[in-house]
Amino acid sequence: MSKDKSAKIPTPQAVRGTQDMLGDFADRFAHVVETFERVRRLYGYKRVEVPVIEPTAVFARSLGETTDVVSKEMYSFEDRGGESITLRPEFTAGIARAYITNGWQQFAPLKVATHGPLFRYERPQKGRYRQFHQLDAEVLGSDSPLADAELLVFADQLLKELGISEGVTLTLNTLGDSASRDGWRAALVEHFEAHRGDLSEDSLARLDKNPLRILDSKDAKDRPIADSAPDIDAYLTSEAQDFFGAVTAGLDAAGVAWERNARLVRGLDYYRHTAFEFVTDRLGAQGTVLGGGRYDGLIENLGGLPTPAVGWAAGIERLAMLLADNVIDTRLDAVIAVEDDGQLAVAMKALAALRNGGFATEIVASGSPRKRFDKAAKIPAYALISVGTRDGALHINVRGDSDRAKQAEAVVRAI
Repeated sequence: MSKDKSAKIPTPQAVRGTQDMLGDFADRFAHVVETFERVRRLYGYKRVEVPVIEPTAVFARSLGETTDVVSKEMYSFEDRGGESITLRPEFTAGIARAYITNGWQQFAPLKVATHGPLFRYERPQKGRYRQFHQLDAEVLGSDSPLADAELLVFADQLLKELGISEGVTLTLNTLGDSASRDGWRAALVEHFEAHRGDLSEDSLARLDKNPLRILDSKDAKDRPIADSAPDIDAYLTSEAQDFFGAVTAGLDAAGVAWERNARLVRGLDYYRHTAFEFVTDRLGAQGTVLGGGRYDGLIENLGGLPTPAVGWAAGIERLAMLLADNVIDTRLDAVIAVEDDGQLAVAMKALAALRNGGFATEIVASGSPRKRFDKAAKIPAYALISVGTRDGALHINVRGDSDRAKQAEAVVRAI
């Protein structure tokens, strides 16, 4: 049987909205994660891991059946046992579920942080993917405004240490307590009902189920109506005013700049008090780089006891895109060129000593010995170490005048 040599096996392509990373962007991605891990330890946030898959009810209850995420964007499927399973579209609901089912209430107030992939079926665009990645920080079991303030200071320090705080603004609002929110919601419904005939179709749908979301409508038809809607300030209880005042006082004391945005809202009823976003115009339409708020009613929505909580999330891809070109130093500490195969054992000993000493090191020991030095010289490194023979004896030469190069040379000379 003859084979058709012209037939080619088709290579499967990556799923639309996903990405493969190598080189510069992978380094940027890793830098964001490494910086987050370092800063979260400074604030005493414990590392937490939750499953990538959860029962669909976890997200349907937490995000609301009528939200776009639940109705249009979730990756849900029925497993072989007939249970509806969903790839997580966000972290908070899974962490809240874990808090209840694992009895983590005993550790309250519990400060946790995590990062990893999330999944939403939406139109891919710059900074937005169907498999994307987020950093996440949560405080569960604390009703103190200091928890909100600390989370915001944590976020502010993270952005500063990433070197991307320039041009990023913290915008802040209060949604009040339950009484404040109920009064404001009623006033908004009355206002929007008076303009029902002028609202967009999306806002009309929200009016019955999620009227606060009309305030951040992007439809030009809605903007004059939303802009003229009453602010929450007239409906804040004294307790809610004191809470917001304590949060802003904490930010002021820590030197964190902020701006009030009275139109910043969270549509779901379990959100309370603080809502915030760090925004920038450096990502085009995708202006939010980090956002969150207080969600005192979520854990109760999932069947737990009433539990105050607050948290934030940030897109790793978006943060990586904002990093300066020179923020990541990808140079090795040292590269070894083996110019004489007779000295390979010495070179390998030096390689082991450097790596054991914490020096990132590569070795060039293949190909023509005469070309190895030139090949090694093309690899970015603080120290270029050649190992060869001169006048019948071992000869080691180290090039590089930085402190790191000198430290590497000391390790090699000591073997």
